[in-house]
Amino acid sequence: MILKTKLSLLMVVVLFSCTPNEENTGIEATASENSQEEGENPQENDETDDTGSNDESDSGDDTHSNDEKASFVAGYEVALEEVLRRIPQEYIEKARDEFVIAYQHTSHGTHVSRGVFGLAGFKDGDADLFGVSMNQKIEGKLAFFDNQIEDYAPEGVRSRDLSTNEAAFVQTTRNFLDAPENAYVNIVMWSWCDIEGHDVEGTYLPGMAELISEYGKGGSKIGSQEGKREKSVHFIFMTGHANKNNNTGKKRPKSQAELINAFCEENQQFCLDYYSIDTHDMEGNYWEDAGDDGDSDSYGGNFYADWQDNHQVDVHYWENRVSPGGEVAFGAHNSQHITANRKAMAFWWILARLAGWDGES
Repeated sequence: MILKTKLSLLMVVVLFSCTPNEENTGIEATASENSQEEGENPQENDETDDTGSNDESDSGDDTHSNDEKASFVAGYEVALEEVLRRIPQEYIEKARDEFVIAYQHTSHGTHVSRGVFGLAGFKDGDADLFGVSMNQKIEGKLAFFDNQIEDYAPEGVRSRDLSTNEAAFVQTTRNFLDAPENAYVNIVMWSWCDIEGHDVEGTYLPGMAELISEYGKGGSKIGSQEGKREKSVHFIFMTGHANKNNNTGKKRPKSQAELINAFCEENQQFCLDYYSIDTHDMEGNYWEDAGDDGDSDSYGGNFYADWQDNHQVDVHYWENRVSPGGEVAFGAHNSQHITANRKAMAFWWILARLAGWDGES
């Protein structure tokens, strides 16, 4: 598959020593002329950083749907229990058995991890269906390696999320995937801290294209020869969280999300759309001034808190957890559970699609 971007007419400026092999993979990545590396965003706090090596798992071959009409963006429309329950069990089981996930994030990224860790305790049967293990591979559970990638950052470089030294994620991911102990990882996802002001056109999208050209199906670093890895890797894109009363304008959450989503739809790459979920209530109404907690002046309060106050735990929503079976906790920066619930449901929708589900039947 050819990745085509409309971001600029310039070829991507390679920031690190390894370059994509366009002849072998058909990757075409372009970037803005003014690509820049930004400094660390000080507002984030470190999250749990347990270490561990990956045990063996089944292969995660590229099984994207070929249906051009099916969306590749997991936004508010799919972040609903009725959609989650519609996913055929065979694809949930395939994703759970075959995928080994490495997810790198700071505080805002906990909306996915804590939602995923809590889902297994939601309703009868969910402990088996959505079983998950943290930082280890256990038979019958989704292997979820949380905040392990940053340990492989180049010496002297901090690479904790997409907003901290924003270009560093490319080489850090390479180092992680090239390490023998991570040979069975076949899904990689990085979260943003605050996406505002970052160079999505010149750094993030070309960087992801480089990684796909190298480690995606048919990539230049995939093979049985020495120095290559046998398992190809799926890369899940993400948009940034909403900022209350500050979502619109150049390089702000809405426009950044539009860039990332357009790229993913055109190139058939999956994206977890934080911005969409943050700004749409449970009925699908859009609140452009909303923040990352469902707080909106135009709504007149917090639409997620109001919804949760009128619904029942373990019936309509579940309690998020810091680890599988661990302490109950909201997603960071949230005052309710449903926001992180929705992002976990969107994540499972992506996993099912990667496992071969067409998103419809």
